[in-house]
Amino acid sequence: MANVSLVMAVNPDPKPGRWILPLVVLGMIAFTYFFVRSLPEASTETSAVAGPGTTPTTNTGGTGGTGDGTSTTAGEDGGSTLDPEVQAYLDEIDAINEELQVQRTELVTVNTAFNQDPREIEFDAAEERFEAVQTVTQDLATRQQELATPEALASNHQSLVTAIGLAAESVASALEGLRSTDTGQQRNSAVEAYTTAAANYDTEVANARNAAGAASDG
Repeated sequence: MANVSLVMAVNPDPKPGRWILPLVVLGMIAFTYFFVRSLPEASTETSAVAGPGTTPTTNTGGTGGTGDGTSTTAGEDGGSTLDPEVQAYLDEIDAINEELQVQRTELVTVNTAFNQDPREIEFDAAEERFEAVQTVTQDLATRQQELATPEALASNHQSLVTAIGLAAESVASALEGLRSTDTGQQRNSAVEAYTTAAANYDTEVANARNAAGAASDG
């Protein structure tokens, strides 16, 4: 028994290797702490970085401008600069188109009311409103013809002139039919022709915008 007690006193820990791992972990923690403290402090100033495919821009001009007097129109690449003359032309045909569509609605509304049985509008009122549509449409056609046309949109301009010219002719025919003894066939056909011409003008405006964008990108 004495011998056994002596051996146990000499080697109280039969597994000394179990202390190595904690010491290694402690050393790694201490190293990480001092390494992090030695790093320079990050700057508090940050700068915006543009994402892929974008370019930061500064706009000092008005709404929709680029700051140097040129106008822009959105394209597939995010934005293409248009010549001021082209942009002015596009703005004008947009304005003409907006008013033309208003006249189309007015003409159809009056004609439909006149066709009701009993009529919702009498001849004198219908004639007066037809005349108003005719006057406005002719003014719009004149505006279209007199527009300064950019060379790149010459073909589109001619299509627009044709479309709005047909609208002017159609409302004149509708008014003639209203005043005649015709049963309404001429008037109704002319009103339908007007709506088609107005729709074609709307389509040609979109075509002109596409052509302007393509010319600018090219």
